[in-house]
This record gives sequence, structure tokens and C-alpha cells, in this order.
Amino acid sequence: MLRTWRPNRNPGGRSMRRLRPITLMVAAGVLAAACGSASTANSGGTGNTGKVGGKLLIDNESGSTWTCQFNPFNPSVNITSIGFVYEPLEFVNILQTNADGTPKLTPWLATGSTWSNGFTTLTLTIRSGVKWSDGTPFSANDVLYTFDALKADAALDLNALWAADSGPLTNVALQGTDQVVFTFNAPAQSYFYYVADQTPIIPKHVWGSLDQSKLDTEADANPVGTGPYLMSNCSQDNIKYLRNPNYWQSKRGHPVPQVAEVDYPAFLSNTSANLYLAQGQAQWGAQYIPNIQSYYINKNPSTRHYWFPPTLNVSLFPNLTNPLLGNLSVRQAIAMAIDRSQVSQRGESGYEPAANQTGIVLPTYKAWYDKSLDTLNYSPSKAEQTLQAAGFTKGSNGIYANAQGQQLSFTIKSISGYTDWDASLQVITQELKAVGIEVTVQDENSTPYTNDTQGGNFQLAYGEMPVAGPGPYYELRPMLFSGSIGSTNYERYKSPATDALFNQYSGATPAQQLQIIHQISGVMAQDLPVIPVTEGVDWYQYDTTAFGGWPTPSDPYAQPPVWATPDNGAVLTKLYPVS
Repeated sequence: MLRTWRPNRNPGGRSMRRLRPITLMVAAGVLAAACGSASTANSGGTGNTGKVGGKLLIDNESGSTWTCQFNPFNPSVNITSIGFVYEPLEFVNILQTNADGTPKLTPWLATGSTWSNGFTTLTLTIRSGVKWSDGTPFSANDVLYTFDALKADAALDLNALWAADSGPLTNVALQGTDQVVFTFNAPAQSYFYYVADQTPIIPKHVWGSLDQSKLDTEADANPVGTGPYLMSNCSQDNIKYLRNPNYWQSKRGHPVPQVAEVDYPAFLSNTSANLYLAQGQAQWGAQYIPNIQSYYINKNPSTRHYWFPPTLNVSLFPNLTNPLLGNLSVRQAIAMAIDRSQVSQRGESGYEPAANQTGIVLPTYKAWYDKSLDTLNYSPSKAEQTLQAAGFTKGSNGIYANAQGQQLSFTIKSISGYTDWDASLQVITQELKAVGIEVTVQDENSTPYTNDTQGGNFQLAYGEMPVAGPGPYYELRPMLFSGSIGSTNYERYKSPATDALFNQYSGATPAQQLQIIHQISGVMAQDLPVIPVTEGVDWYQYDTTAFGGWPTPSDPYAQPPVWATPDNGAVLTKLYPVS
């Protein structure tokens, strides 16, 4: 069961929101990567002078006006509260790894963490000297309260941490005055991401007086957090944030944050949002822009930049309960008939790179990639040979059929308004027709599309997993684990051997985890349960005229889009006004 949406990408003028997984496990390593389509980029400015000032404007098509609610556990509004106002215990950067391949961690409200008892006990040491924005001291009691609140109101437990919500967490307790101990009923090192990075900490002295069974409905119109900004004013058209003058990261001679004001206008369409950005009225963009070089970059190429790091796959999902699509030879023919590079160029303007059949997103996660497994290449002639060898015969209409007369004629479900996907599917349709496979695109609104893919009411579906995380495990598990059928395992793939690999992962060493991912990549390459076509990217534009310190391909210190939480908070603490 999945509960929460987070914004992801906005190609073709659409406002798309991405589901976050609730029972997945964190991968051990990620390789920092630069997207090849990025313009020559730099962090901007002439250097950090340590000054405070300036007003930063965010440009991100939200698809609706602001409700002026800031509940960090409400997926509909939390992108305007997490990172700005509310913070995690530790920050996990999915775009960077340490030398040993483990994810790069930055202590935040916790100064450190340790595992014990075979990865069933996690102890976090809580930072001292932090204050809530109303001046109340922050403590380990607030951390304990936050996780108890998730237990009291299951709707807050978005990542299903607690055992009552099908997670492994059984107890959270204080140890001394500054430590919080988490106890799990099974090895749970891969839940660290959810505990430390994906759970915003809330103040007990504010939230503790509310009805604990209805915290998910709390508006939180005047949020009290530990973050770098204070919500100063909100209207349906704009949210104004002012820097927190008492933010805990500030030191003498090194103020944090350095940007005095951040404005977040609400945009209802990409047209208006892109125009606003192109005219230089905003500095931080996070949406798809057609012809970005001429429309945005060329207006001031020395200060305008973009970077689109790939983080997941956009794929064809065959319904494996369909007798024809359940035939491996048919899936092989489909995969060999699609020229992924052409789909990338013609459907995605080259912004989203061609994917590969192993399911490993490159170059972002190339540390996990086993090139020897990636042997299935574009070849229309081999596609037809494969069908013929499997007993399919091409009819007078040019479409292959089996001995029973069942034609390889399918519908592909996609989401209405996703114009880049429509363009990609035009290429795919033509390429499949060329090898004797007929497909018809069937666009639906997002709600029926989700219902149909989760319910198995489709033949082929075009889409992406609702998740990116610190490594390919985050995408592969929801896509292939049999326990995810009905939520994210759209194709209905079942393999006890593959399930066993996923179950081994949480207690494995980094070296063992790498081998597990290689074996799962082999499943993708050999069984073709899903056919990756292009790689989904994080849309991100930035202007260095007035502000420096931006994440770049050479310094990928955080996911760069403003909707990526709590990464946006990491960005906000790094930006500075250019002198």
C-alpha cells in the first residue's frame, strides 16, 4: 500500500506528482553524476563574502494556488514546509557516495548514528544548542515525540516505519539526555533513509497539545520549526519566507542562511512559469522547458544554467498476466524493436537519456552497473527473428500472430497531457509497427491511469516508478517485488528467487549488496519483466546573476529541484548573495 505523493517532474506542461514508497529499503551506494545535457555550469558569483541579503524567487509550476497550510506530514502541502521550516535528523544525498560506496550523510539535527545488534538497533545522538523558531530549546524529547506521533496517527507514518503499519520498527526510547534508540524486529539498516532523512522533526510543545489521532489533518498555518527560514506571509499566490536569525547553523562570521528573503509564487501552468523564468524574474526553476537553450539559456548564457540529473527510468510495463505479453519472446522483440536513443531525442528533446535493460540509471548509479549484463540492443531484424522462432507468423496486414490467430496488437496506457510521453510513444508506435507489433496509445487522466495500472486493467503501460533514492534498489524493489503487486509492481512479476534477493539486502554488507543488485539487474536483462526506455530526470534551472552556491554537476551536494525535500533545505543553507 502506498500513501504519499511527492512532486517530481513537469515535462510537456504537466504537473506530475510522484508516489514515495513506504516499504522500500535504502541502497548502500550512489555515484555522483553529471547529466550530459547540462550547460556549462558553475555555482555562480564572485565568491561568498559572508554577507546577508537579497530576495530569491522560486519558479516551480505547482498546478494550484497555495492553501497556506504547512503540515510536514501532509503530502499535498509539505514541499513548502520541509527544508524551509522543518528538518531531518541526518541528510542523505542520493547523488553522492563516500569512498567505500556508502551514501554520503551529513549530520543535521542529529550529530551521528550507530547500528548495533545485527542492524536491529539504531542509536542517534541528538544535537544540542538548537532552538525552535519560537525560542524553545530543541531536544531528544522532540525526536521521541515525533516518532510516537507517527505511531499514534498512522496517517503520519508515510513510510510505514512502525510494525503496525507493516514496517520493522517496534520501539523508540530515550537513552540518557541526548540519544534516541530505535528498535526493529529484523535487520533494518536500509530503513535508515526513512528514519533519518525522510521524517521531519516536529516540536512536542506545539503538536503535543493537539488531538494525537488527527495530526494528519492539522493545518499548521503558523509553523514552528528548526529550519533556516520562517514562514512570514502566505497568500494563495505567494509564500514569503524570511531567514531565521537564530538558525543553529549560523556561526560568528558565517551567517546561515545568507539569502534574506525567499518568495515562492504559485504557478498554474508551465507556460506562465517558464515565461517568468525566461524573463529573469526568478532564479530557481524546477520544470520542463521546451527548447531550453534558445528559450532560457541564450538570453544570458554566462549566468543561466541547467542540470538534469537522471534518477529513475521511464518504462514500458507489460501486463504479464496477458498470455501474449507473458511470452518472453514477445517482450524480447518489443525491447529490441525500440531505438531508445531515438525516443530520447525525438520524444524528450535529448534531455532524458536513453535507458538500458538492466534498469540501472546511468551515469548516476554507474557504480552499480554491470556492463556484461547489458546485452540486449536495438535490432529490428533480430526482433522479427525472435518472433518467428517462437512460432509467430506475419499476416497480410503486417502484424504477427500466434498459431491460434492471436495478433500482437496491444494498447499502451499513458497519462493525458504528458506531451513528451506522447511524443515518445509516437516513436515507439512506429518502431513496433515496423517489426509487426501493433500498439495503440490510450491516454487517461492520472487517477484512472493509476487505478488501472495498480489494478492490472491494462495491456501495456508507459510510466515511471514513483521513487528515486540512494541507489537503484529504490526503484527495482517496488518494480519487481511480488509483495508490491497492486501498488507499484504494475506488471505483476512474481519470482520467489528475486524476492529472496530483496529480503537479503537489508542485512547485507556493501559488497554483498552490490552483488545482489547485479543479480537483480540480471533478472531485468533476462526476464524483461519491465522494459526501460528513457531515464527520468530532475528538472532544474538556476541563475547565478544574484546568487551563488548552487548545486552543479561538479558539486552535486543535493538533489537540485526545489521540490526535492529535505534537499531543498541543504540548498538554502548553501546559497549566498553575489556581491
